[in-house]
Amino acid sequence: MNVEDFRKYCLSLNGVTEKMPFGKATSQYDRNLLVFSIGDKWFCLVNIEVFDFCVLKSEPDLIEELRIQYDAIRPGYHMNHKHWISVYFNTDLDDKNILKLVKESYRLVLESLPKKEQAKYL
Repeated sequence: MNVEDFRKYCLSLNGVTEKMPFGKATSQYDRNLLVFSIGDKWFCLVNIEVFDFCVLKSEPDLIEELRIQYDAIRPGYHMNHKHWISVYFNTDLDDKNILKLVKESYRLVLESLPKKEQAKYL
């Protein structure tokens, strides 16, 4: 997978917007983070220059199981490790399953929105 295919997939999900909110960050890595949102809530972060991993929301009950099962799954970069995971590309988790985790992150964030706002994206 490459960054453009990944970006197209994220943007194909209903109501998704993108932005690069860390322009003033002290590290070059963080300045290059692209954030995908539904409503005003993030569900995915990825560095568009390095494209080494993405950060996704996940079910807290599944995170430890995923980390045991895959070397690709690590604690969420700069995020709450209880709810977020970093998913490394080109490792032991194939692209199809990475995209499933992206969609699951999207679903979790969508369901966290107020019902009235959710209805706009369904």
